[in-house]
Amino acid sequence: MGAKVSIIMGSDSDLSVMNQAKDILNELGVELELTIVSAHRTPQRLYEFAENAHKRGIEVVIAGAGGAAHLPGMVAAISPLPVIGVPVKSSNSIDGWDSVLSILQMPGGVPVATVALDGAKNAGILAAQIVSVQNPELRERIIAYKQKLTAQVEEKIAKLEA
Repeated sequence: MGAKVSIIMGSDSDLSVMNQAKDILNELGVELELTIVSAHRTPQRLYEFAENAHKRGIEVVIAGAGGAAHLPGMVAAISPLPVIGVPVKSSNSIDGWDSVLSILQMPGGVPVATVALDGAKNAGILAAQIVSVQNPELRERIIAYKQKLTAQVEEKIAKLEA
């Protein structure tokens, strides 16, 4: 069938954060690919990736980047696919705010859905929800996942109130 979600990041230093998206997508049974595409160091690779991802069957791109964080916006500028940006608090970051604002403040016509700083897990869940629009089995797995979250909180409430 092939990957439905592509998880990309500007550097392998982002991998510990971006693995959260990979892990939740694996848990939900969503086929994915994971790679590095640097907006600043591999601009031709970025262009080729963004121009061709939809032709390869990718339905959603999750792009994580730190610092100036141009990767999600540049992919969104080129690709017709929905792009979810994950701002990453990196070693060259200004407390992560530079990354958040770089991804969040996109110009009209070039949207990037943006999750919280280091919020790759939510990016994975959002990507799965987008893919589930055409996949009822996946939608049922997402419903079960959310029911599991509810049950976990209810257990904590019962324990606390006991």
